[in-house]
Amino acid sequence: MQFASARTNARFSAIFSVIALPILLGPPLHCQVNTVPGCQVRATNYLGWKAEELSNPWVKLEIVPQIGGRLIQVTFGGHDFLYINPLLQGKVIPLESKGYGERNYGGDKIWPMPEGNQDEQHWSGGGNLDGAPFTLQVLSSGPTCAVRLTGPVDPEIGQRYIRDISIGSDTPVISFRVVMQNMSGYPRTWSEQTITEYPTSHPAGSDNFNTKFWGVTEVNPASAYLNGYHVRTGPADNSAFTVQDGTFRVHWNNIMQEVWIDSPSGWLAAVDGSTGYTMVERHRVDPTAAYPAKASIIFYSTGEPTPPPAKGQNAEPREGPFVEAELNSPMVELAPGESYAMDTQWYPTRMGEDFKTTTYSGVVGTPLTATATPAGLVLSGSFGVFYAGDLVAHLYGRGVRSTVKLMSVVPTEPVQLRRILQAPPNTKRVSVHLVDSRGLDRGPLGEVSVHPASSTDAR
Repeated sequence: MQFASARTNARFSAIFSVIALPILLGPPLHCQVNTVPGCQVRATNYLGWKAEELSNPWVKLEIVPQIGGRLIQVTFGGHDFLYINPLLQGKVIPLESKGYGERNYGGDKIWPMPEGNQDEQHWSGGGNLDGAPFTLQVLSSGPTCAVRLTGPVDPEIGQRYIRDISIGSDTPVISFRVVMQNMSGYPRTWSEQTITEYPTSHPAGSDNFNTKFWGVTEVNPASAYLNGYHVRTGPADNSAFTVQDGTFRVHWNNIMQEVWIDSPSGWLAAVDGSTGYTMVERHRVDPTAAYPAKASIIFYSTGEPTPPPAKGQNAEPREGPFVEAELNSPMVELAPGESYAMDTQWYPTRMGEDFKTTTYSGVVGTPLTATATPAGLVLSGSFGVFYAGDLVAHLYGRGVRSTVKLMSVVPTEPVQLRRILQAPPNTKRVSVHLVDSRGLDRGPLGEVSVHPASSTDAR
């Protein structure tokens, strides 16, 4: 994966932060050993690795500091989201070992951007940032459970990475603060990238391929790329790529490929149609900033190379199968000692191939509809939610402004909404919001005008 250089001298607005390290890495937020029920941090052994586990009733996170500070697995509702290389399970490969593929453990990690070998403004891969041990510090253990991973200095790029990972006690939402610090003696310009590997076979690493896996994001209506995306590797006419209704989708099809998207929305979704589980990853995109090769989001898929290696030429070791979902920060110039932080969030939920889009409260499969019938106002749609709580309908019209509780929902169960309300006759518009278990409105799953019933609806 090689990228063109994209440099800018930038001091960004409050959307992103360039901060002094002492502020970011202040005194640790140590709490008492006893934890709030439902949220805990504990040392454990995970698949043969020494690991730290963060858990609550919704999710378990397995973090392995000694293999590049990786978040190696996220389990939600009994479902493991991340790819783990079965050949390297429980192993720690020495840094002296050559070849990226030899140390691709899987999971989730941080890399610098842009990549390449053409000059010092590109990272050639491997080294301390890919597999060296990180140190782990427990920051808190209830009601928020958080750890900090601090990596060594990488001499090639002059940076070190620090990442805080946290969960609460009552939601499956995972929060990250990803920091890069310039440890060299002169200004350096880099982007930081999160790379998350999702398996596309079951069991992971086998040839029992999952052909119902999709990577999804929103396209930029003013995209710098033809068709709203740019195929960096693999065939440009690959049928794996589609754009419809402002949404880009890449379908895993066992072809090695990489695609760049200059998405303005800052979200991507990893959709597993075979199991009905979806992970939404979010970061904020600065429309005024320069991103590596203009890409704010990248999807990379393992598979057969196209074209195949020439006769007598050795093929690279095959990895996977998996899809990488990658979030990029802007290119940031840091003076010596300066740091830059990118905040990201993950939202696991239930949704399969019907996935259409995401909101801040959940994901949408079949969009909300509101139909006036003789029996009443019929609300329907299919969703996945990010928080446990209640779906609440907001009714609007001349002289109408009221709310009605529809149903209770949890993140681990798909939501099929079909409800008939005895709504006021002047109701013209309906929105459905998710109100969590603490009474906090997490936002709408949809808002629509009320349509009259068709002859079929009226039966």
